[in-house]
Amino acid sequence: MHKTIEPTILYFGTPVALISTLNPDGSPNLAPMSSAWWLGWTCMLGLGQMGQTSQNLIRTSECVINLPSEDLVTHVDRLALTTGKDPVPERKSEWGYRFEPKKFGVSGLTPIESQAVRPPRVLECPVQMEGIVHHYRPFGKNVTANVFEVHIVKLHVDDNLIVSNGARPHIDPLRWRPLIMSFCRFFGLGGEVHPSRLAESDFMKFVYAQPQAGGASAPPNRAS
Repeated sequence: MHKTIEPTILYFGTPVALISTLNPDGSPNLAPMSSAWWLGWTCMLGLGQMGQTSQNLIRTSECVINLPSEDLVTHVDRLALTTGKDPVPERKSEWGYRFEPKKFGVSGLTPIESQAVRPPRVLECPVQMEGIVHHYRPFGKNVTANVFEVHIVKLHVDDNLIVSNGARPHIDPLRWRPLIMSFCRFFGLGGEVHPSRLAESDFMKFVYAQPQAGGASAPPNRAS
């Protein structure tokens, strides 16, 4: 039996990302979010228009998308209900947000220099993606949000997660332990539930055999 409902939010579960950008005064901003998905070397980010991160992305067109592992959850949670925007938008103030100019300090995370963009990476995050905003526009129904198309220009991955069994190194899904947010609550991954025929297919053998292109090209889309 199914019931037709209208929940307040559709947030079924995606990896948490920490988006680092630069504020107008050149200081770094760091914002947790989990409305993100990837295809090839492009990432789509959904961000509220009231936040400083949206404004920074529109102004500078640069960011780093840092993916924390589940063991960084307390650091991520320290950023909850903080904003880099001063004054705090009235609606966010009503929700309990406070202005926090030193996001790295309050989170206990460490900024390190990026290679291709100006915003810093997060040292502790095992996956760090430097990106350039290619396009943005308003997004959604009954929400004040923007969607950003970000092209990844540099990918940095912790050595412990990398498998090299072909021409193109890739991330071992058994070692990668992303932090997941589902309906605004934190979760980790369970164990693998079933073997994947796609993972063992000739398609994946083709992908792993492709020469590394430094982000200039991407494997073909297998979505059906």
